[in-house]
Amino acid sequence: MRLNRQRTNRLMNEINVVPYIDVMLVLLVIFMVTAPMMSPSQIDLPQVGKSSEASPAPLEVIIRKDATLAFRDHAKGNKEISVSRKELIRMLKDRTGAQARQAVVISADRKVRYEEVIRVMDVLQQQNIQKVGLLTKLKSK
Repeated sequence: MRLNRQRTNRLMNEINVVPYIDVMLVLLVIFMVTAPMMSPSQIDLPQVGKSSEASPAPLEVIIRKDATLAFRDHAKGNKEISVSRKELIRMLKDRTGAQARQAVVISADRKVRYEEVIRVMDVLQQQNIQKVGLLTKLKSK
C-alpha cells in the first residue's frame, strides 16, 4: 500500500514578530539607561554689538498716474520734487555717493503701467543701488 502524502508548499502568511519585539525592548532599555546620563548642552551664541550708525532715511521715487517722476528725500523733509529721468539719475548720484547702502523705495500709482516701474528699477540698478523696495498701502477693511 502506498500512502498518499500530499506535498503542501503553501505560502506562510504569518510574520513572527517576537524577534522585533525583543529588539525594541532592548533599545528601550538602552535609551532609558543612557538618557539620564546625558547632560543638556548649552549653545554659545556669538554676540554682536549694536550698530553705531543709524540707517539713513530712504529715498523715495514717485511715479504718478501720467508716468511723470517725482523725488522725495525723507532725511531732508517730505517735499516732493518733480524730476525728469536725467535729473533723477543726477539726484541719486548726489545722495548715494557718500552712502553705498542707501535704501530707495518706489511708490507708483495703482494705474501706472508695470513697464514704467521696471524702467525706474532699471535706472536704480544702473546706479548700483542695492536696496530697492516697493512702497505699498495697507488694504482697508
